[in-house]
Amino acid sequence: MARIDPTHPDAPRLSDFLCFAIYSANLAFGRAYKPMLDGLGVTYTQWITIVALWEHDNETVSSLGEKLFLESNTLTPMLKKLEGMGYIRRQRDPADERQVRVTLTEAGRDLRERGLQRTLEKATGLAPDEFSQVQNSIVGIRDNLLKHMRESHAPKSARDDRDVPFARQSEPR
Repeated sequence: MARIDPTHPDAPRLSDFLCFAIYSANLAFGRAYKPMLDGLGVTYTQWITIVALWEHDNETVSSLGEKLFLESNTLTPMLKKLEGMGYIRRQRDPADERQVRVTLTEAGRDLRERGLQRTLEKATGLAPDEFSQVQNSIVGIRDNLLKHMRESHAPKSARDDRDVPFARQSEPR
């Protein structure tokens, strides 16, 4: 197999990859959120957990993990830490002892209210309607990628026969 000459004008550049743009934007968000979250005494993962529970309280650990895209080996220790900080309560579901339900405490709701005053919307440089459009586009990309992964791991009979193995294609910019 011939190697691609990196100096060739059609050679892929790091700046051509949408995945890298999203990845590096995620890192920039993390850095921008850090001072705010340090002031609240939580990490980003703890913060989004508080926000998710504020939105829909009394979640099972498994449904919370799905919502946050976190594996149980990441989620469980973080939930224990939040519980130790007094922000959440974990308890077995009386209807199904196999499930653990997570609820916000009053301190957790207060934390969300304090954090609600601090956003990065202005820091993005996007107008409110642009912010919403970009957010919706990224969610659409994420959902399409997840759908692709589910379909590509489905049995052959469930897949579209036109699917082909990954080939280099230009990513949209």
